[in-house]
Formats: sequence, C-alpha cells, structure tokens
Amino acid sequence: MKPILIALICLALAACTTVRPDPGMFEIAEQAITAAEAAGGDEFAPVEMRFAREKLESAKKGMDKEKYQVSMYLVEESEINSELAIEKSRTAKSRRRVNELRKSNEELVERMRATFGSEFK
Repeated sequence: MKPILIALICLALAACTTVRPDPGMFEIAEQAITAAEAAGGDEFAPVEMRFAREKLESAKKGMDKEKYQVSMYLVEESEINSELAIEKSRTAKSRRRVNELRKSNEELVERMRATFGSEFK
C-alpha cells in the first residue's frame, strides 16, 4: 500500500510542475512583428506595434523568471497585436487609395463640366 501511495504522490507532484514552453514560440511572435513592420505597422498602427514589442520583451523576461504561463500568454498577445497592426495597415492603405480615387473622380467631373458645361450632369 505504501509504494502505491508514494507513486500517487509522485505522479501528483509531477503533474503540478510547469513545463518549459517551446522556444520556437518566440520566433513565431518575432516573425509576426516583422510581418507587421513590412505591412506598414509602424506608420499606420504604432500603438499596436509598441504593444507587440513590449509584450514580447516582457514574455522573454518572464521566461528568465520561470513564469512560463504568463510568458506564453504574453507571446500570444504579442502575436495578436501584430496581426491587428497588419490589418489596420491594410485598412489604412485601402482607405488612402479610395480617397485618391475619389479625388481623381472629382477632378474628372470638374474637367467634364468645364468642357461640356451644364450639359454634363
């Protein structure tokens, strides 16, 4: 009975230990930040880029202090902030292009009115 009890206690203790996460998770977060930079995140989503970098840095510090769960959470948040920066950049670029096209259309309409007068509607 005693060996079974000792084995159960050892198993319970082993289940409570924290497993060091895969260091590759930092590479994925860094790649996400790089992709956000390439998408124009620093210009169009500077707050999200700053959050992504800060959270990744905090996650690295947490790993040094063996706070693995918190580090994994921060790495995920960093990736999410990077993805948000990418999407905000795409939206801003699309909005910029729409405004350029709208302006171009307005100029065309003005030229047509100048050429055809009141006949152009």
